[in-house]
Amino acid sequence: MQQLLGPLLVAGDPPPYAVFNEKGAAPLLLLCDHASKAVPKALGDLGIPDTELARHIGWDIGGLDAATELASVLDAPLVSSGYSRLVIDCNRWPGGEGSIPEVSDGTSVPANHGLAKEVVDARAEACFWPYHREVDRHLDRMTAGGRAVALLVMHSFTPEMNGFKRPWHVGVLWNDDPRLPEPLLAELRRDSTLVVGDNEPYTARDAYEYTLNAHARSRGLPYCSVEVRQDLIGAAEEARAWARRLAPAIRAAVAVALG
Repeated sequence: MQQLLGPLLVAGDPPPYAVFNEKGAAPLLLLCDHASKAVPKALGDLGIPDTELARHIGWDIGGLDAATELASVLDAPLVSSGYSRLVIDCNRWPGGEGSIPEVSDGTSVPANHGLAKEVVDARAEACFWPYHREVDRHLDRMTAGGRAVALLVMHSFTPEMNGFKRPWHVGVLWNDDPRLPEPLLAELRRDSTLVVGDNEPYTARDAYEYTLNAHARSRGLPYCSVEVRQDLIGAAEEARAWARRLAPAIRAAVAVALG
């Protein structure tokens, strides 16, 4: 496969980000880092079949449908990424661990092997930085005049990993700022039928996390990520239903966090 050293995207490729409900009035910006499984035309199929790209290694299944419904219910703006995490992961530091994986959950990605720095930089400039510049643009606008705003990133996770069946329905990921995650965990746990993970099945305390560190911690904003198990939101209507289920807890938690 040809390794591109110049501009990556061409006419007909999808944009590197999308915005939904841009003028939403809520003091909350929603993000979806792994919203798409799209690949630029110039990269073909990355050397893997569509069935692999459609797995969780290619995107967060159900994540965008859930995030879009949340944006509607909460009247919050949403910025979502435009390309597969196998092209470049929008929640990893460019050039760092996991940014462009050569192997993901046992699947080798031929187009990602042995990339030169120029190729990594080209992918970042085409598919990573435009998304994050748009996030900054929204945060600049929303916080103008000192307005208090929170940040929440929507993700989804596989029901099973490395032979372990994950029991959680939803997880709240955070680092060292309890303002949003603690009230959100408390609100979610009011529902006795929910199994809620605190920094499960992943933690936001790992150094390779990009989005929360770059946008929320750097600005002192209340923040967290929400993970929903993919077997619960694999169909669009299921994802929308779960978003409606989670929305009251998120709304209440944001109100407490911004106090």
